[in-house]
Amino acid sequence: MKILLLGSGELGKEFTIAAQRIGQIVIAVDNYENAPAMQVAHAFEVINMLDGSELDRIVYKHQPDFIVPEIEAIRTERFYDYEKQGIKVVPSAKAANFTMNRKAIRDLASKDLGLKTAKYSYATTSEELKKAVLEVGIPCVVKPLMSSSGKGQSTIKTESDIEKAWNYAVEGSRGDVIEVIVEAFVKFNSEITLLTVVQNNNPTLFCAPIGHRQERGDYQESWQPAKISENDLIEAQNMAKKVTEALGGAGLFGVEFFLTDEGVYFSELSPRPHDTGMVTLAGTQNFNEFELHLRAILSLPIFEIKLEKAGASAVILASENSLNPTYEGIEKIASMPKTDFRIFGKPTSRPFRRMGVSLVSDDLKTPIVEIVEMAKKASKLIKVKS
Repeated sequence: MKILLLGSGELGKEFTIAAQRIGQIVIAVDNYENAPAMQVAHAFEVINMLDGSELDRIVYKHQPDFIVPEIEAIRTERFYDYEKQGIKVVPSAKAANFTMNRKAIRDLASKDLGLKTAKYSYATTSEELKKAVLEVGIPCVVKPLMSSSGKGQSTIKTESDIEKAWNYAVEGSRGDVIEVIVEAFVKFNSEITLLTVVQNNNPTLFCAPIGHRQERGDYQESWQPAKISENDLIEAQNMAKKVTEALGGAGLFGVEFFLTDEGVYFSELSPRPHDTGMVTLAGTQNFNEFELHLRAILSLPIFEIKLEKAGASAVILASENSLNPTYEGIEKIASMPKTDFRIFGKPTSRPFRRMGVSLVSDDLKTPIVEIVEMAKKASKLIKVKS
């Protein structure tokens, strides 16, 4: 099968490796050369994926069996036409369109499906943002409708933060839609990602919940399994199944939830492998999240997802701008027991850009806090240099 991968970051790179291991052909696409997935794909294209005519051109050129989106900034409305041409869009054209835009997925979850979410509103100008903040209340969180890895996300704690939050959201937006979502701040005890695997002719499966910690709207550490009560887990699984069934298609979805004293709140959903799910590269499961996504896409039956180890991941961040980043300390992290790492191969760096990840695994009896601390310690051993 031939797969057209739209977005070629670190998640796309691991997906490409998984696909090649079982004989699939991958064409990696992004808006810059030498993106991580391009380095391991069979072929690549450099285009602006918000240009519909350019998307049409490469689809016609490569005639893929599957189109697999990995980022938000894509002219996703074209996907409906591709499905009519007989191309399988992952998970589906509807799912890709709804989940690439926070407005569509939030309204689906809250208004159509009745899932419990934070109070929210939208704004298209700084003046509308002021009104939305008054409606939702302070503190609140502001996010662009289209962004990833925390870009453009900020917390408003006082009215003086509103203008700055608007400017930052516009700057961090990945698409061509200038609109933000304003969410009431949920007093949560923890956050989890529930990797949900939807299969074409087999039951929906769930990975063990993944906990994570964020800074600047982006994850810093993730761990599996996360602590969660049986009642909360059942509630989260029911919500995840409900929303993925409404979206249709097959593949792995990363569904995020807040765990609170009042129960589980739906937060966000990604129709693809999730950055917090990179912890599965530590061998925590019988299949990592990229292998699960691929098998579900190809309709290869997945008998079970088995948690085999406890694990944690911690990000390796750049601290400065560079057109040719290099790495120090690899021999130090390589000498640590029960530890592995990935360097993504991004051709440039900037402050806080995620350049790699450390991975630690241990026996399921080992306290997860100890594993997380080891992953944090490991990630600090590698320094990104210009």
